[in-house]
Amino acid sequence: MLGFAVNNRSELQKRFFCSARVIGTEVWRIENFQPVPVPKSEYGKFYSGDSYIVLQTTSTRGGAYWHDIHFWLGKDTSQDEAGTAAIKTVELDAILGGRAVQHREIQRHESDKFLSYFKPCIIPLEGGVASGFKKPEEEVFETRLYVCNGKRVVRMKQVPFARSSLNHDDVFILDTEDKIYQFNGANSNIQERAKALEVTQLLKEKYHGGVCDVAIIDDGNLHTESDSGSFWVLFGGFAPISKKVASDDDVVPERTTAKLYSIIDGQINSLDGELTKSILENDKCYILDCGSEVFTWVGRHTELEERKSTIKAAEEYLANQNRPKSTRITRLIQGYETHPFKSNFDSWPSGSTPAPEEGRGKVAAILKQQGAAVKASSKSTSVNVEVPPLLEGGGKIEVWCIDGSAKTLIPKEDIGKFYSGDCYIVLYTYHSHERKEDYYLCWWIGRDSIKEDQEMAAQLASAMCTSHKGRPVLGRVYQGKEPPQFVAICQPMVVLKGGLSSGYKNHIADNDLNDETYASDVVTLFSISETSGHNNKAVQVDAVATSLNTYGCFLLQSSSSVFIWHGKQSTHEQQQFATKVVEFLKPGVTVKHTKEGTESSAFWLGLGEKQGYTSNKLAPEATREPHLFSCSDVMVLDTHAEVFVWVGQSADSKEKQSAFEIGQKYVELAASLEGQSSDVPLYKVTEGNEPCFFTTFFSWDPVKATAHGNSFQKKVMILFGFGHASENHRTNQDGPTQRASALAALNSAFSSSSTAKASSVPKPTGTSQSSQRAAAVAALSNVLTEEMKQSNSRGSSLQSSRSPSASPTDRARSTARFREPEERSEESEVVEHAETNEEDSALKPPDEVFSYEQMKAKSENPATGIDTTRREAYLSGEEFESVLGMTKEAFYKMPKWKQDNLKKKVDLF
Repeated sequence: MLGFAVNNRSELQKRFFCSARVIGTEVWRIENFQPVPVPKSEYGKFYSGDSYIVLQTTSTRGGAYWHDIHFWLGKDTSQDEAGTAAIKTVELDAILGGRAVQHREIQRHESDKFLSYFKPCIIPLEGGVASGFKKPEEEVFETRLYVCNGKRVVRMKQVPFARSSLNHDDVFILDTEDKIYQFNGANSNIQERAKALEVTQLLKEKYHGGVCDVAIIDDGNLHTESDSGSFWVLFGGFAPISKKVASDDDVVPERTTAKLYSIIDGQINSLDGELTKSILENDKCYILDCGSEVFTWVGRHTELEERKSTIKAAEEYLANQNRPKSTRITRLIQGYETHPFKSNFDSWPSGSTPAPEEGRGKVAAILKQQGAAVKASSKSTSVNVEVPPLLEGGGKIEVWCIDGSAKTLIPKEDIGKFYSGDCYIVLYTYHSHERKEDYYLCWWIGRDSIKEDQEMAAQLASAMCTSHKGRPVLGRVYQGKEPPQFVAICQPMVVLKGGLSSGYKNHIADNDLNDETYASDVVTLFSISETSGHNNKAVQVDAVATSLNTYGCFLLQSSSSVFIWHGKQSTHEQQQFATKVVEFLKPGVTVKHTKEGTESSAFWLGLGEKQGYTSNKLAPEATREPHLFSCSDVMVLDTHAEVFVWVGQSADSKEKQSAFEIGQKYVELAASLEGQSSDVPLYKVTEGNEPCFFTTFFSWDPVKATAHGNSFQKKVMILFGFGHASENHRTNQDGPTQRASALAALNSAFSSSSTAKASSVPKPTGTSQSSQRAAAVAALSNVLTEEMKQSNSRGSSLQSSRSPSASPTDRARSTARFREPEERSEESEVVEHAETNEEDSALKPPDEVFSYEQMKAKSENPATGIDTTRREAYLSGEEFESVLGMTKEAFYKMPKWKQDNLKKKVDLF
């Protein structure tokens, strides 16, 4: 019997068990019915005659490990090897705690999640373990033709090296010994061309030592491509190519109404009725058939052997149904179901997921009964989420109130007052990085506002965004769910009862409701929120004693007096903010401060009478890890406090227009499946205009992030050696002229063969076209390098799944499809808040040392000749620890925004 030696842990078990602590990707190939580790240098190569196991491990900020296990079956693999891969996958899951999501991957039908682990693509190869890996000196180069599909992840397939394989709809790569050709079909889209360029770069660097020539051939441009002639010669000369012919690989089964089956003693039985979570019993296994994907669900109290049989049962089920090979099989354990699985059920209560240790303990108990011991490989710790950096100060704020189909500008002295019956548009113009202006644009929806005003606010805010060329961060904010940056720019923020718009007043009159619109000459009570100093706000509540809370601070005003009531557990920040609110609402009024337990009769008279009130502190919302999802060239970042829809430059017009609809669809899905608030702030962010409160969730360099978009043109530049330069950095007037000359030289080096024939200037003897290109590229690179000398950026670029050099930790932050958001995968897991800034820690310390008093930004005796961006670096070690509360080493390991926040507090920023 195949399996682990339960009483004597084998070397294989140890290898698997150690992998539980490796963040990133691990790969094994089935050899002689045992999984053998694949060298990292061979990751991405998959032989069609073999079966593989791929483990993807990610870690949350709380320290827990999450696993996705894939077993990949080559099209020519044997049934025995395929069965071994499936069994070993279950055993690996058991050793890791029985919490992994398992996926069956069939060659040519791999999931996007699986492909995302190998950047830019996997390389399919013929043969298998029987032929083994040939030594380099034994290999004979074989010309290969590949077809590349996919806008986000590349599906690469080797096709016969023949003209009949080409078509006008796809992108092809012809890999010859001396040159790599990329053939762009006339009907292929720019995203597919850009992704194929990444594959071309991989082939050049990995299999040609980075020295072979590369040629881009555009379908139909015979007279403008200098390499077209040599390309078509390889196919026996130019001739028309045929249309694309659909193959079995192109058949994708449609998603159908989900059908549930139970698995009992290997027998599959249909279950009728509505799909609810209560149907699933924890000691049984089930099959959920969704058409394009089949799930197997395993109860927590099932035996190990029973778990092993579920994949086989699902495969037999598909075979009996004559289903296509592209049908995916995903195996889930009870308590760790993914969104795509849960979305098929009419009801799925939130909060049913067991704690990692609980789930792991139950699996360990099952294994112990069978003679195996499993050590703990996951941990769970409490997470303290810090407030992200706010928008930079000194900006200009404008606020409009919605009234019918128009918006009315709010006077400057009233900015900060928001009525619960109204909707508002807030535009904040500020400076960040080296750009002239950035914009934060939101519409705020009052809790009692009418639907017509809400819709009009959305329309007018979107129109304002368009008038600013789509640059603003566009957000939708609901009353009571205002994000920190919104509250910060609206200080002091006060939410009042009632409304000013005609629509609200008509609604009140039509429904015979009392108009509670705030008036300064009546008794009103305000509650001061118990959050941080930069995020405080005042909200009008019912003017009765029962509204009080010992953990709060309250403002009571009437026509004759104003009280500030300090609860025994209130904070100093709340009390200070209450004073600001009084000055905002009633400038110059005399305030009476009242501590809880010392109230006068006049105070209670204002509230009607003395009554009991609560002394319970509001429980903070549970903190959860951020998730990043993807839908084509649109990303969704869910921080649970906010949801961002990021729109790439390469997104098509339909995606750009429907960005908010995509975000809203996600919010609704998260609300139904995870119990997340449907009032969560929702933002639309465009590529190149990312605000600091978005980029704080990444390790981000704005210069690199802008330079490395998805455009085909940018990747062509990178491939030919000058993609890291930016034309936006100019240091002298000669720059544009020199750049134009260099570009002209480069264009000449890439000129068509017909132009070369027409030219009267003969080619220099012994000089290849590639060397001419190299010289032209070098000339352009020199110009751009000179222009960029004064641009010193720090930090790291956005760690994206698109980076071929991403580390295992980086790969753990890649993306998942939004249409079917999946949990605990490399594609969907944690985008960590805490990133170390290694470049800052490596900065050379200054030669001089100054006192803290001299280094202050507002010092009366400032030091001269210093770098004002590094004031803290001039302090002695002892004074540094005294002022900042930590060593320099610890300080520079913090992310840049945390450093800046700490420096601001001690006047070193």
